[in-house]
Amino acid sequence: MVLAIDIGNTNIVIGGFENGRILFSERFQTNHKATSLEYTAIFKVTLEIHSISRTEITGGILSSVVPSVTGTVKDAVEKYTGTQVLVVGPGIKTGLRIRVDNPAQQGSDVIVGAVAGAWEYPAPLILIDMGTATTVSVLDQNKTFIGKMILPGVGVSLDALVSRTSQLPRISLEPPKHLIGKNTVESIQGGILYGNAGALDGIIRRIQEELGTVCTVVATGGLAKIILPLCKSPILLDEELLLKGLMLIYERNQ
Repeated sequence: MVLAIDIGNTNIVIGGFENGRILFSERFQTNHKATSLEYTAIFKVTLEIHSISRTEITGGILSSVVPSVTGTVKDAVEKYTGTQVLVVGPGIKTGLRIRVDNPAQQGSDVIVGAVAGAWEYPAPLILIDMGTATTVSVLDQNKTFIGKMILPGVGVSLDALVSRTSQLPRISLEPPKHLIGKNTVESIQGGILYGNAGALDGIIRRIQEELGTVCTVVATGGLAKIILPLCKSPILLDEELLLKGLMLIYERNQ
């Protein structure tokens, strides 16, 4: 079994795959101050929950947008499993065609998601990753990555709203009973959730207008399942998109 690890600003996703199949996946909070030993304990518990021995792990691959955590997590996995972990970055074969001003500036999570999208879905393709930031990537009809858009994530928008106002409370992210809020909590929930859904609908429409064609739209990320039901556009949910991309990249580098 090979471990696939995606390190985001808010969460770390870990999965295990074997023979082209993802066998499990778990999500836990990114801790910028955690030591290698502390991360080792998390990986140990995760594998034990799924009845997996560390001797079953034959390799690993990691993508990260948090440089301060990358080395710590890599070291933890390698020490615990005794296997080498690939890090997605310069020198790694992805098989993805990229047509942007500076390919080296693209985040590894964006590339990993695009690799999976190009492999699994028909093009042209719009990929939405809803994490700390919401990233909207575009692949043309030839499955070439041609660019992306970045907007504040749902949680970031909520945090900014609450921290910069004196009387608005911190709320849970769940759809309100009424679109037009009957109280302060409903008003914030409606504004944040339907506002983000509306933003995605507008972006999708404009991308399709610029490309002159209808696109397949796929979303992933921890908050996607909350926002997607509120969107008017048809959007597929793929919670394992980045793990699939990591699996593909690992296999292409063997």
